[in-house]
Amino acid sequence: IISSVVALSLAPMLCSRWLHRHRKEDENKHLLERGLARLNGGYAKGLKRCLANPWPVLGVAALICVLAGLAYTGVPRELAPTEDRGVFIVPATAPQGATAEYTTHHIKEVEALMQPLLDNGEAERVLSIVGFRGQPENAFMITRLKPWGERQRSQQEIVQQLRGQLGQVAGLRAFAVNPPGLGQSAFNQQLEVVIGGPDYESVQRWSESVMASMEDNPNLLSVDTNYEETQPQLNVELNRERAADFGLSAADVGQTLQAMFATLQASTYVDRGREYDVLLEANESEARVPDDVNPIYVRTDAGELVPLSSVVDLKTVGASPELRRVDRLPAITLSANMAEGYDLGRAIDFVEQTVNDTLPLEARLSYKGMAEEFTEASSAIFITFGLALLIVFLVLAAQFESWIHPLIIMLTVPLAIAGAILALRVTGNSLNIYSQIGMIMLLGLMAKNGILIVEFANQLRDQGYSVAEAAYQGAIIRFRPVLMTGVSTIFGAVPLVLATGAGAESRITIGVVILGGLLFATVLTLFIIPVLYAWLAPYAKSADAVKHQLEQELPGAPRQSPAS
Repeated sequence: IISSVVALSLAPMLCSRWLHRHRKEDENKHLLERGLARLNGGYAKGLKRCLANPWPVLGVAALICVLAGLAYTGVPRELAPTEDRGVFIVPATAPQGATAEYTTHHIKEVEALMQPLLDNGEAERVLSIVGFRGQPENAFMITRLKPWGERQRSQQEIVQQLRGQLGQVAGLRAFAVNPPGLGQSAFNQQLEVVIGGPDYESVQRWSESVMASMEDNPNLLSVDTNYEETQPQLNVELNRERAADFGLSAADVGQTLQAMFATLQASTYVDRGREYDVLLEANESEARVPDDVNPIYVRTDAGELVPLSSVVDLKTVGASPELRRVDRLPAITLSANMAEGYDLGRAIDFVEQTVNDTLPLEARLSYKGMAEEFTEASSAIFITFGLALLIVFLVLAAQFESWIHPLIIMLTVPLAIAGAILALRVTGNSLNIYSQIGMIMLLGLMAKNGILIVEFANQLRDQGYSVAEAAYQGAIIRFRPVLMTGVSTIFGAVPLVLATGAGAESRITIGVVILGGLLFATVLTLFIIPVLYAWLAPYAKSADAVKHQLEQELPGAPRQSPAS
């Protein structure tokens, strides 16, 4: 908005003060002017051939779009590029029930792996915390690196080296994590997959199948699950036939166990108008170990006492400390990190293919953390892109008072997107939220170049030029403005591509998209738009063109030459 105000007010005033008429002989001596004139002449000859034989130009444009579609499958996909923030985190987990001393002992082994970073000057300090989230088996380490100019390796290279070393630490599961670029938790792994179902038994079996496939994938590292049967659990199994012989029911046995090992409400009493519960519970010293079940007796309906050990069997098994639910369904979460060069998009495709091939239809697949945000952002970007395309089209339709002229301009958008995808593929950058923002920016940038040619061609048609002549003359006359706006925008994106330091990875992605999209589209737009205009413009006329045609056809109306 501000630049538009400046262009309509300050720019004309400055032109009136600073610009002067150049003599023709001076212009011919100007090297840049001669080069632009020569370039304009070459463009005029090439455009004339294209208008006479448009199929090669359209074929080249279609070929570029096809190549971009093929290149899209090889472009890495992720939520946001991994930035060098000068810090990384190493979450660690000891076996369930481990003491703080055990965890501290093994954390020192991880610290020994960090010591070379301190010795060679790549790291400033390492902080270790044991007992994270109130659990002695949880720990994490934060390593602060030196500034970018004071170390030889990037944060990503250091983390990649440590991942292989941390996998060899015995007695502790530790993995190095680059902090996410959009503020997500840095204590979770990059890929978090949630397997849900009707019951925990089925979910456990399905998650083990998917986990086995993930472990077989060499590009998925530190595969883990949040369902571990590491907590001892005492199962009391009732022998119903034997209990029936004694006249005992399952409720009798359950109430006895509840009174001895928990709390049982036996009755109530009223004191001074208030009612209180009467609770039964055994002494804590008599309900500590499994053998404390043996001396317990249960009274039958006949009044006899029966040892509880004669009707129940005790079995110690392993159980998970927590049974989690996602969307009110029993669920188990699988997590993993990704090897260098393996992106989040391909990891999600691998998991979905595995689930489709191995699990039944009632199994439910969802995601958490970065994977969840990636899937949501990937679906939302198509809606955002579609709305942006629609808004630009409607604005142009209101401006031109036609549906054909905006269509001519918007047909060049695929060329810009194709150029952006090819640029990402060549440079090795990923398709992420930043590159998607850059592609949306290309919509407006490409529409601007198309407006310069189409609007001027319409003005020539209003003066009586034919459609083909208006397309040719409009493109030739507006060649330099289109070239100048494209070149200035391209050079404006160069600092983004050459960015270094904090957040450089994100800025580089946007710069590559703008640079590649405009570089391809600007060159092809200069030929595609005149060809499309020559084909489609005859089906639409501006209000001035209709008025001019009526004046020419009415008897006695003054006739104007095209030059007027």
